[in-house]
Amino acid sequence: MQDVVEKVYEQVVARNRGEAEFHQAVREVLDSLSPVIAKHPHYADGGLLERIVEPERQIMFRVPWVDDAGKVQVNRGFRIEFNSALGPYKGGLRFHPTVNAGIIKFLGFEQIFKNALTNQAIGGGKGGSDFDPHGRSDAEVMRFCQSFMTELSRHIGPSTDVPAGDIGVGGREIGYLFGQYKRLRNAYDAGVLTGKGLGWGGSLVRTEATGYGTVLFAQSMLATKGETLEGKKVAVSGAGNVAIYAIEKAQQLGATPITFSDSSGYVVDEAGVDLDLLKQVKEVERGRVKDYVARRPSAKLATSGSVWDVPVDVALPCATQNELNGEQAATLLRNGCTVISEGANMPSTPEAIEAFQSAGILYAPGKASNAGGVATSALEMEQNAGRTRWTFEKADAKLTGIMADIHDSCVAAAEEYGHPGDYVLGANAVGFTRVADVMIAHGIV
Repeated sequence: MQDVVEKVYEQVVARNRGEAEFHQAVREVLDSLSPVIAKHPHYADGGLLERIVEPERQIMFRVPWVDDAGKVQVNRGFRIEFNSALGPYKGGLRFHPTVNAGIIKFLGFEQIFKNALTNQAIGGGKGGSDFDPHGRSDAEVMRFCQSFMTELSRHIGPSTDVPAGDIGVGGREIGYLFGQYKRLRNAYDAGVLTGKGLGWGGSLVRTEATGYGTVLFAQSMLATKGETLEGKKVAVSGAGNVAIYAIEKAQQLGATPITFSDSSGYVVDEAGVDLDLLKQVKEVERGRVKDYVARRPSAKLATSGSVWDVPVDVALPCATQNELNGEQAATLLRNGCTVISEGANMPSTPEAIEAFQSAGILYAPGKASNAGGVATSALEMEQNAGRTRWTFEKADAKLTGIMADIHDSCVAAAEEYGHPGDYVLGANAVGFTRVADVMIAHGIV
């Protein structure tokens, strides 16, 4: 069966030249599937593997807009509608200068299995643009979002494709995007976007969900060893939405987060992160991590080295893809880290993952541990469909239950396929089989 898997991977590389992140994501999933296909060989029939690695639809479009100086700017927009076997395409929009077709394709491929793990009848997709909202005025961001949605609106809908936010796309951007969609369609389809404001269809807990879920998954992993997060030191990378709420949940569970970062460097606060100050700097002022250090005597800013140089018990990579390499993984292990729970998408390189798994520590891949965000997006869709709104407690309880179910499903699958404790294999096996079974039922489409 390894020959079958290898042939599919070679086809992916040949067809998608130069898309290294997509190749990496496909390799990681396919390598996990050998024991699954060996036990259930019908999954290799009917071109199923070849179909699951090929997007159903790829959309790329021009986004012209006018900046505050009156100059016309042109960006590229993308939407990869990867797999709709389980339901409408679901996945975020990323606005960042590094965005290209390969990045969106890797994110969309990961989203297929992440969404399947939530068991909520949502397919996998992803989108975005190489537009950078940092340093842009609200008026410029609005004009860009309106131009972007003018094209995207013809491809999405509550039963077709439901985007959300991601890096560079927060509540401000979602608001502008939804306003333009409503204007173009002359319809108040609240379920067409998730991550909306609470006053117009948003869900409580959605803001916190990805960060919360990442920590809840870490807590579940520790429980298999009879441990908790209580008293543990935690390193967090990033300083965006995921990182902030991972810090918040870790503190609620008795841990002490001591780091966060952005592109200007990383902060070490041995007294424990002052969450109120961090929220003020990043969420209210849209500032940089150095602004936190200027107001916090116990904090130090490092502009060289890595956030993963700091000795901790638990690491939560919450920034971006491939941010944690093999050398940094070795440093974490050498310094006594025993738990890695990914808040970002594919933040660990293959060399880092190999180091973690060889060391036998608790390691959770992002498609499992950061699924809380999309899970709560699906809960938002459910509330929109029923024109209702749940309490924070109800939404939080549902998120907690979903994350526990994802964890337990991964554990059970890893054991079923002869690799107990391997959360990578477990997550990929569960996500793949749920999607594959439905693809088979739907026929060759």
